[in-house]
Amino acid sequence: MLKRTLEKKLKEAAKQYPVVTLTGPRQSGKTTLVRMTFSDCDYVSLEEPDHRAFALEDPRGFLSQFPEKVILDEIQRAPDLFSYIQTIVDTKNISGQFILTGSQNFLLLQKISQSLAGRCAVLHLLPFTLSELRQRRSLSIDAIGRRLPGKNRFLKEELPSVLFKGFYPRIHDKNLNPVDWVGYYYQTYIERDVRDVVNVGDLESFSRFVRLCAGRNGQLLNLSSLANDCGITHTTSKRWISILEASFIVFLLRPHFKNFGKRLIKSPKLYFLDTGLLSYLLRIRSKVDLRIHALYGSIFESYVISELLKNYMNRGKEHPIYFWRDSTGNEIDVLIDEGDKLLPIEIKAGQTITKDFFKGIRFWKKLSNDIDQRAALIYGGDQAYIRSDAYVYPWSVF
Repeated sequence: MLKRTLEKKLKEAAKQYPVVTLTGPRQSGKTTLVRMTFSDCDYVSLEEPDHRAFALEDPRGFLSQFPEKVILDEIQRAPDLFSYIQTIVDTKNISGQFILTGSQNFLLLQKISQSLAGRCAVLHLLPFTLSELRQRRSLSIDAIGRRLPGKNRFLKEELPSVLFKGFYPRIHDKNLNPVDWVGYYYQTYIERDVRDVVNVGDLESFSRFVRLCAGRNGQLLNLSSLANDCGITHTTSKRWISILEASFIVFLLRPHFKNFGKRLIKSPKLYFLDTGLLSYLLRIRSKVDLRIHALYGSIFESYVISELLKNYMNRGKEHPIYFWRDSTGNEIDVLIDEGDKLLPIEIKAGQTITKDFFKGIRFWKKLSNDIDQRAALIYGGDQAYIRSDAYVYPWSVF
């Protein structure tokens, strides 16, 4: 098993809280991570019908089997357990007594807020980062705009190949064909999670909706347009986007409301969290097709934003990632809110640096009246530079 960055934070949380919950999309490696991290704990998967039936019919008797620490995998399959777990942890108050995992964030967080508030640490595991795949230390975001990467940050791999495969662990562990595996994965997500858990009645319309979202990756979210193109109501469109976000399929990048006297865009931007799944939904069937695809630039944006998001999640922190755009089209792809300062980052898929790459950063510095402000450009090439406008990083910096 490749070492996961989140392991350190997972161990820390288990020393501080009686319950630790690990959520994330299916096949992101949650079960493998908790079993390796807490190898001395009992383990039960509630995907297994007999265990699930026991937990549903007699939750008190089910939990009494585990006087010590236990991992309960896919806990959302037996939601009544949460109330009984609350009683146990209030009585015993043992750190790390229950390690819970689940793939349905929309169900888990609701139950946790009802029964385990203040008793439970909630962490999120997304698929591999580039650093995890290469087994090197993850990027320090604090270093962006301050120093260039070391030599171990440069890779000989081709970017289209990395984007096409995506980052789900099983593809890399078993060296599987990404198109075949993602196809099966997507079918399972639609037929099982969406239908069984959130009761979406029209699966064909939902599947069409997901593909329409893929075609709008990197764009401002327009629920009315999605609803009209899919033949559904605005309310349904909003609900379905929430489902995709809660199940870690998409990420809504919110705008930052730094004003400077400008009218600002208030809609979020839509991004898919895995480039392999995004490529599949766009019907891209090879890395060659991906390189020449019209949405190659937005696929690259998804990669960069996903890596930044994973960086914060793997440290157990809330992300401070936004974008900025005014009503005349001036834009910064990513703003990292550092509290006292904002770090502007531009994302460009091109392999050759041009002056137009820095247009947004120059406008931002002029607008904020701070020409010496830290700034960064992440692009599709393989060199690192220090320019007068920004630090320039290759895609492999992650």
